[in-house]
Amino acid sequence: MEHVGEIVTLSGWVARRRDFGGLTFVDLRDRYGITQLSFNEEYDKALMDLARTLGREFVIQAKGVVTERSNKNDKIQTGHIEIVVKELSILNAAITPPFTIEDETDGGDDIRMQYRYLDLRRDPVRKNLMLRHQVAKHVRQYLDNLEFIEVETPVLIKSTPEGARDFVVPSRMNQGQF
Repeated sequence: MEHVGEIVTLSGWVARRRDFGGLTFVDLRDRYGITQLSFNEEYDKALMDLARTLGREFVIQAKGVVTERSNKNDKIQTGHIEIVVKELSILNAAITPPFTIEDETDGGDDIRMQYRYLDLRRDPVRKNLMLRHQVAKHVRQYLDNLEFIEVETPVLIKSTPEGARDFVVPSRMNQGQF
């Protein structure tokens, strides 16, 4: 609510589009969550027509004014505001993904791992990545404050949990060996 009246620019993926005739709403998902974008045919028909072409997972950039929502949504962090869009750019069109990018997705483990780059956009996965980042950052800072020096030793063979082929480093000392 503190940003109401400000002009902002958001970039992210189209999570959902709802068309109500003269009004279209787009849920924009980025690393911070979902923000509702609002398009009104009375203000800008060309912009509204462009918004109607948006599909799931299109990458877009929207510039507009932060306004208070008339129908608030307490289920999401940004549920009390929306962006009344003044400019819209489609940065990249996308084909419909093989599973929904939501907390509870319809994709099984196999298909989610095949399309891991899409699975990483889901909120539970994003939260796990953020937690891992925060833990590593605090551990490094704690050890740095104790004047430890971080030394990264070379990893010759490192297995991956996803079942990808192991990366094997050839030996420079013994020709033909790894």
